[in-house]
Amino acid sequence: MSRYTGPKRRIARAANFPIFDKEDYKLRPGKPGQHKGGRPNNSPYAEQFAEKQKVKKIYGMSEKQFRRFFAMAQSDIGNTGAKFLELLERRLDNVVYRLKLANSRPAARQLVAHGHILVNGKKLDIPSYIVDSGDQVTLKEKTKNNNYFVSMKEGMKVIELPVWLEEYSDGGKVKLLPSRDMIDKTFRERLIVEFYSR
Repeated sequence: MSRYTGPKRRIARAANFPIFDKEDYKLRPGKPGQHKGGRPNNSPYAEQFAEKQKVKKIYGMSEKQFRRFFAMAQSDIGNTGAKFLELLERRLDNVVYRLKLANSRPAARQLVAHGHILVNGKKLDIPSYIVDSGDQVTLKEKTKNNNYFVSMKEGMKVIELPVWLEEYSDGGKVKLLPSRDMIDKTFRERLIVEFYSR
């Protein structure tokens, strides 16, 4: 399935969550296309599906990618839900965003895919690459003075740096692998595990 490219507000309203970081508007009540008088679906399946869709859209992944990462978490030792979120956080495009090299995850994905990012000094253009402890993620020398990148940095809003990352002027370093307590507390990974375990 191709990646959704329609109105971002529609995705946010469907998830009832500000999916995209640039959103500074208030979400209208109800799902897109839903009018007053509609019967809300509060079944366990609907709740599990909604949480899965929310997290998937936040990280900007296709269903195939999302399932692949979940399968990786399932095959690992420990809590599957926590491992799953840890793997999502360690995606290269997410790390580029967290290090404030891009003002959104889609922009970070584009930076990686177009070859502007180095991992340990080598160009890596795979957004889904999973970083490891000690990895250094930096910009290519030519990219630092690129007009698009300079203007993007000037207009970037303040993003809190996670404790598992160390920031440099041109990127940063993975100090340690993220644990569940370092990741968004609003995520209900238990519901996602339940959804895929049906």
